[in-house]
Amino acid sequence: MATSSIFANVRITDSQKAEDFAEALDASARDQERKPAVPVIPLVTNIEEIRKFMTGRTGIDGSDF
Repeated sequence: MATSSIFANVRITDSQKAEDFAEALDASARDQERKPAVPVIPLVTNIEEIRKFMTGRTGIDGSDF
């Protein structure tokens, strides 16, 4: 499970490695640029745009293709 690694015990005995680890944690907290996993599809709320879309799907006389 992905979250199990979060709760692992970490033992650092070298002071330089401890500083590097703390700096890496600080850097990850500062750089929180998140991107959506899936592209966002905008909703169409304009009535005329919806009518134009639906007219194109059903044809001029209202029959389905």
